[in-house]
Amino acid sequence: MTPMALLHQKPSSFYPHFTRKTGDFQVTHYCPGCGHGVLHKLIAEAIDDLGIQNQTILVSPVGCSVFAYHYFDVGNVQAAHGRACAVATGIKRSRPESVVISYQGDGDLASIGIAETLHAANRGENITVFFVNNATYGMTGGQMAPTTLPGQKTATTPQGRNPRTEGHPLRICELLSSLEGVAYLERVALAGPRNHMKARQAIRKAIRYQLEGRGFSLVEVLSACPTGWKMKPADAWRWIEERMLPVYPLGVLKEPSQAEPAGPVRPESADVSEVLSPLDLPSPTAPNVSLHGQVGREGMGARIKVAGFGGQGVLSLGVILATAGMKEGYHVSWLPSYGPEMRGGTAHCHVILSGKKIGTPLVDAPDVLIAMNAPSLSAFQSQVCEGGLIVYDSSLVSHPAPSARIEWIGIPASQMAHQLGEPKVANLLAVGALLARQPLLQRQSIHEAIDEIVNQERLRRLNRKALEWGEQYQRSLS
Repeated sequence: MTPMALLHQKPSSFYPHFTRKTGDFQVTHYCPGCGHGVLHKLIAEAIDDLGIQNQTILVSPVGCSVFAYHYFDVGNVQAAHGRACAVATGIKRSRPESVVISYQGDGDLASIGIAETLHAANRGENITVFFVNNATYGMTGGQMAPTTLPGQKTATTPQGRNPRTEGHPLRICELLSSLEGVAYLERVALAGPRNHMKARQAIRKAIRYQLEGRGFSLVEVLSACPTGWKMKPADAWRWIEERMLPVYPLGVLKEPSQAEPAGPVRPESADVSEVLSPLDLPSPTAPNVSLHGQVGREGMGARIKVAGFGGQGVLSLGVILATAGMKEGYHVSWLPSYGPEMRGGTAHCHVILSGKKIGTPLVDAPDVLIAMNAPSLSAFQSQVCEGGLIVYDSSLVSHPAPSARIEWIGIPASQMAHQLGEPKVANLLAVGALLARQPLLQRQSIHEAIDEIVNQERLRRLNRKALEWGEQYQRSLS
């Protein structure tokens, strides 16, 4: 008998390519041995098996898993630190047909977000929470977390956590088990195949209970942080089994009886007019009014992505563009994104100038890309929409790959900034070249934005001069 072939492939709830970082788009950005990648896979497989990909909305936290939206091909919402359960509550109440999943770490859920977690659980909000417990603040350098074990050494407890001074670790499942609104609680571990299979089952149960309308479900996942723990991955697995399990025993702490009725009564949605009237807000059907009191300019504006290294003025340039847009009556948004490095890491921001109200601040298909270095150009060039425009720093990018579907502007911004005596103004040189080709904003609006945002008068003058030099350079090539 011919043995049956096994097909190993990514769940369809994953994107085919992971674009969080340059390089190999088949791997995640997580450290070797980190549990996030395994947990992502188990959740994506559950979404596929339950057939809920188009219903699912994932609420991402702040922490190592902050970029979950680069991996899960479902609805995604980014919540502020600690507010994931509150955001999930709003989504589920406004869209009760959706499957809402909150994905949080121990700093996010058990520290700054403990109030939101407790009250969402107590209300019995029909959401599913996956709580990653690695007993440390992994993203910010390995400081003590609410879940850090007694005696465990961290960056802020170099002698080991002392319960007399730092308190005891919080056992979240035990803490929540007394609340009436909680339907399901289980603690699992990502340490070996047998534990992985139990985690797989718990994840499916937690989502299924939401589909049945049972109420609040939470799965606590003990996960390794080899980097934060300063261990090899295999040693980190053993540390979970030897040190974490005695403090955080595995198993089901609460589960609904099949005899209990499913589908708890949810609060009815409020009448929109009742909400808008006392707040004196415009009706949703009212004309789109700009800041100058004129009807918004339908179809005008631009979606802009600015990218480069930290320190190149990438984020501040986005603020300048958004501020100038406001002065011209656009609806605007500015959304920053940067790596966890303190200095020298990658950074980019999304800027939207629109004559209509903006539904999302994300710019997935920019009309304009301003790339201040080669890695940024490589990462975002393919996203630029057809007929779009790329402005790049030709001092740092020598031979960009040509493309017939987009327009290119190269300006030696860094070199010209050194001639001006200030490397920080390379960003305004790039904008000057952009405005010479596409006058998206008026020069006076940008001058006023610079005056508001830049503190030093010397830098204000240099930024205005850089804008002028960039325009002159581009026009000299025409």
